[in-house]
Amino acid sequence: MATDLAVSVDLRAKRFTGATGLLFEDLRFDVEQGEVLALIGPSGVGKSTLLRMIAGLDTDFDGRVDVMGRPAAEASPPGFVFQDPRLLPWLDAVGNIRAVSPDTSKEEAARLLSEMGLSGYESARPGDLSGGMQRRVALARALAVEPRLLLLDEPFVSIDRQLVRELQKVVARVIEDRKPTMILVSHEPEDAARLADRVLRIEGRPASIIRDDRLDVPRAKRDATAIRQITEALGGGEEGLS
Repeated sequence: MATDLAVSVDLRAKRFTGATGLLFEDLRFDVEQGEVLALIGPSGVGKSTLLRMIAGLDTDFDGRVDVMGRPAAEASPPGFVFQDPRLLPWLDAVGNIRAVSPDTSKEEAARLLSEMGLSGYESARPGDLSGGMQRRVALARALAVEPRLLLLDEPFVSIDRQLVRELQKVVARVIEDRKPTMILVSHEPEDAARLADRVLRIEGRPASIIRDDRLDVPRAKRDATAIRQITEALGGGEEGLS
C-alpha cells in the first residue's frame, strides 16, 4: 500500500453467518492520510459492519483491509466512537477515559474533557450526563489512545438537533486541531456536508459504492447555504439546516 494511504479496503466477499446473500462483493476504496471520509447510506446497508472491519474487530471476510500499511487486525488500535457511548456506569468521566487508556493521567483525562467542553464534569458518572455529554466523553476516550485513525459510528444518532449541532462543532475542532484520518458513518447527508472532505454513498445488497464525491468547499467556509446545497446534492433534504 502506498505510504500516503491510511486505509485500503479490497473486499471480495462478506456475508453474515447463516445468511444466503452477500453483504459486500468486490467493494474497493482507499482513504488518504488526514482525509475525513463520510460513509452514508440507508440503515442496514452494512456501514457499521464496514467500520468494524476497518477497526480490525471483524475479520470474517474474503479480501483485505489495511490500515497504515498493515492488516487492520494487526494495526495500531484506532480511536472508535460507537453508536452507543458504551460508558461504564460505575466509573466517572475521568475513570471511563483511563479504563481504555490506563497510561493516561488524571490530569490528561481532565484536559481531554475540557477539550470536549466538559470542564467541571470530571467526577460525573454517565447517569448524571445527558446523551450529548456522554458522546463527548466517548470522543475524549477515543482520543486518549492518540490514534492515527478515528472512527465514528453514527455519533449523532438519537440526540436532538441542537445537541447534534454542538457535538458537530466539537468534532470539527478535533479535525482542525488534531488533523486525524477520520471515517464517519451516518445515514444523514447533512452530517457529511458539515464535516467531511469526501463522501461515499453505499447502497444495495450486496452493497456497492454508487457515489464518490469530493467536497471542494473548505469545511471552515461552509455556511448555511453551502451546507444546504451540499446536503441536497448528496441526496438529503433541508430539514434542520441552519
